[in-house]
Amino acid sequence: MSDSRVLTEADMKPNTISISDNETTPWKDFLALIKIGIVNSNLITTFTGIWLALHFTGMPFLTNLDKVFFALAGSALIMAGSCSFNNYYDRDIDHLMERTKNRPTVTGKASASKVLILSFILIGLGIFMLAMTNMTTAILGGIGVFTYVVLYTMITKRRFVSNTIVGSISGAMPPLIGWAAVDPGLGIIPWMLFLIMFLWQPPHFYALAMKRVEEYRAAGVPMLPVVKGFKATKRSMVLWVAWLIPVPFFMTALGTTYVVLATILSVGWFALGIYGYKMKDDLKWAKLMFVYSLNYMTILFVAMVILTLIKVVN
Repeated sequence: MSDSRVLTEADMKPNTISISDNETTPWKDFLALIKIGIVNSNLITTFTGIWLALHFTGMPFLTNLDKVFFALAGSALIMAGSCSFNNYYDRDIDHLMERTKNRPTVTGKASASKVLILSFILIGLGIFMLAMTNMTTAILGGIGVFTYVVLYTMITKRRFVSNTIVGSISGAMPPLIGWAAVDPGLGIIPWMLFLIMFLWQPPHFYALAMKRVEEYRAAGVPMLPVVKGFKATKRSMVLWVAWLIPVPFFMTALGTTYVVLATILSVGWFALGIYGYKMKDDLKWAKLMFVYSLNYMTILFVAMVILTLIKVVN
């Protein structure tokens, strides 16, 4: 739900808009409006939460397709609605950034009033669908929406350097929501999933912010590199990655293979962070950290599903 989505490597590169890029359709405008990339990436972590909850509670996947459907559909809708609201709210500064200047709310292809109405409709439908599983899921979804829409978009994004950390709360909610749809009692594993996502997002996004520091400065968004500079940003990124290292040891229920794999990935990311102090090119280092973060999260969450699936088969 947060802008702290799993960004692609292309996000690290300056945008080169061609004539064909500007020729959009209503459907493409809609997908841009709801930030389909954020929705898709967060649905992966939502599904992981669902899958692990089914595994650890011993509930069959096929006989719980209703919960899977309502959890995924509800999550997608609240994410889409929240992102749509973010587009509505930020339409006055998005034109200042290369990455956001072609959004429908900036180009005028989507009217502000209609975008606002769409946002509330999507969020409302999403909360309703989450409630079809249980109230805990709906409450968690509501917390995610409130954190992203109010605390992040409306309050901290333009005022405080802590904006990324606040946004990371909503970005970490999807796996918790997914788990709660199956097991509202939650437990140590879902909270560790939340913690992984929360700790992962600052170094992931700070790397992007370093690359686009001048765009954020022009838009008046107080990202860490803008306010504190690259040196402080690098130090912060390394600290956030370091906090990821002990997390796998609270997830031993996933097995030794997972703990070892997650630890190796975290230590490798930390080592790359330390190496940044020796590199003269800060932007090149930031790109390496960004790409590593993408692979880190992909491997980690795919491994959770595969390793538990292997246990089921065996």
